[in-house]
Amino acid sequence: MHTVGHMLKRILTLSVGGLLGLLLAAVVLRTASSWGFLPNRDLNRAADYVKDVIDTVNQNYVGDDEASYEQLAREAIHGVVGSLDPHSEFLEAEDFRRLGDDLDGEFGGIGVQVEMRDGQMIVIAPIAGTPGERAGILRGDVIESVDGYSLKNGVPMDEAIERLRGKPNTSVQVGIFRPRLAKHVDLTLVREIIKVESVPEVKVLAGNLGYIQLVHFSSETGKEFKDALRKLIEAGVKGIILDMRNNPGGLLDAAVDVAEPFFDGGELVVYTQGRDPEQREDFRAGHMGLHVKLPVVVLINAGSASAAEVVTGALKDTLRAVVVGERSFGKGSVQTIFQLRNGEGMRLTTALYYTPSGVSIHKHGIEPHVEVVMTPEEDNKLRLQRARNDVDDPEMFEERFGFAPIKDRQLQAAIDVLNGVDLLVNRSAGVGFQ
Repeated sequence: MHTVGHMLKRILTLSVGGLLGLLLAAVVLRTASSWGFLPNRDLNRAADYVKDVIDTVNQNYVGDDEASYEQLAREAIHGVVGSLDPHSEFLEAEDFRRLGDDLDGEFGGIGVQVEMRDGQMIVIAPIAGTPGERAGILRGDVIESVDGYSLKNGVPMDEAIERLRGKPNTSVQVGIFRPRLAKHVDLTLVREIIKVESVPEVKVLAGNLGYIQLVHFSSETGKEFKDALRKLIEAGVKGIILDMRNNPGGLLDAAVDVAEPFFDGGELVVYTQGRDPEQREDFRAGHMGLHVKLPVVVLINAGSASAAEVVTGALKDTLRAVVVGERSFGKGSVQTIFQLRNGEGMRLTTALYYTPSGVSIHKHGIEPHVEVVMTPEEDNKLRLQRARNDVDDPEMFEERFGFAPIKDRQLQAAIDVLNGVDLLVNRSAGVGFQ
């Protein structure tokens, strides 16, 4: 068993959508040339009923625009899929094309990750270093309007995204409601082409401890993370802090890539389970490449979701890491992307994911071993501090941003945990980290 697993009980006495444009949370990419149904009586009866309604509307509706059969059919499909859950959606051709760009980790917009909840567009987390974060958009904010166009009446997410996106260096006015303060905020942001680095910060902390900040999971995340890990190992660090606070998730395969170096070849990292027993899919660590045996602490908070929870759950479940911070978001569903006709597609929730021991975190989140709860004020200040680590002079920082840099209590707790492991191992075995 790993060192952290040996020391865990003693340590614990010290004591948890889309990007604009849409960064998916734990998405599996698949395609199908067409979507077909086996004929059955119930399906035919339901389809006939929908057909009758569409025909009645087409023949009798009077309004500014004609209610064509094609238009009504598309709206019906939008309604059928969109009514299932906040993460399922019918994607018309342009939206489907844009989705592919998002999964590559590059898109144009303001840089916040959102989901639709009860007809409102809710911010899960702003992306580090983007216009949204620099403008002060916060987790939990409700986006109410874009350039004066109201989003209050259940506007589809794809339409809201289209309005927020635009050419680089063009302005967009965003109306925000901040529930915690019952306050409306109007912001003017300048759009950018946003290519988000998965690993914006890698460094060696005092005490020879490695630190990696991981902000999302895209197609390049595995490579970026393993490069960062090699850099720290070459520096001779004796423990790793993996900071996934406010990480909204991304590709499921990328999450497996990140967890892989901490697992033995062939070992189960995560599995997904569809509605039928035979629809289980196992994701296992590869047999080749980087293999890390250092003690690990994972930092999470309420903005850590989906793919971030896959990594956290796998490491916690197998006693490979101590988890520090707050309960995670609890987004444990998997969306499959189906390619339909005419360049269109559908994002559909098809499975839940489970930790190696069979635990689902969907709607529950992951509980930390060591709970350190930050106030909203602390969280917002620390987010700004991490985003502007280029301003390292405390006086200059306070003059520019209106407050003195504060202590990161969650990070300090992670450091204390790793130092505690080092002390316990040294006392019991007379050696350092193993």
